[in-house]
Amino acid sequence: MINKTVKNVHEAIDGIQDGMTLMVGGFGLCGIPENLIAALVNKGIKNLTCISNNAGVDDFGLGLLLQNKQIKKMISSYVGENAEFERQMLSGELEVDLVPQGTLATRCMAAGYGMPAIYTPAGVGTEVAIGKESRKFTFNGIEKEYLLEYAFEADFALVKAWKGDTAGNLVFRQTAMNFNHAMAIGGKVTVAEVEELVEVGELDPNFIHTPGIYVHRIFKGEKYEKRIEQRTTRKIS
Repeated sequence: MINKTVKNVHEAIDGIQDGMTLMVGGFGLCGIPENLIAALVNKGIKNLTCISNNAGVDDFGLGLLLQNKQIKKMISSYVGENAEFERQMLSGELEVDLVPQGTLATRCMAAGYGMPAIYTPAGVGTEVAIGKESRKFTFNGIEKEYLLEYAFEADFALVKAWKGDTAGNLVFRQTAMNFNHAMAIGGKVTVAEVEELVEVGELDPNFIHTPGIYVHRIFKGEKYEKRIEQRTTRKIS
């Protein structure tokens, strides 16, 4: 029987070293691998390149790694609510590659599909296109220009799921799927933390989002804060 479980978060991050490239699942603070990020902070791993939709907030998620200057480069689709991310980017302390959100997701998935590159119309005619190869294609009778974008190459992918089994099959809950599935299939080594870890056969095969073939290590996380990035309320009249 295949068993991909590891004892704890420390064993889960074994092999992650200074200077590596990591895909980190989540969108804002939704579905982020809280335990794995905290372990990287505690271990002091530095000079990381992180591929993530954004970088959480100043004192949580990837924001903790930014505070400690453990990230040298962010590949993201927006700066978001992280003031330290913005400060480091504007001061030149942090290298930032801003990528259109759909392109970011597709470059992650391309890595999982074994496709070295994709063509996309996103970014044509903007600063995103500077220095990139382009080509015109006719699709559905319309000729358009497309940019060549390369699939990401990540040493590790760190993701968070709601449920998983010992063979690495993952189920995400609602919008917490976001970038987690795309990154889970795209990393050379994928590490998943889950809220609930079950035996093989307990998950309904019809509702598995990421097959265990993509996952190399899995463990049950602890003490999830699940912060809300933006809380908006209104008075009840």
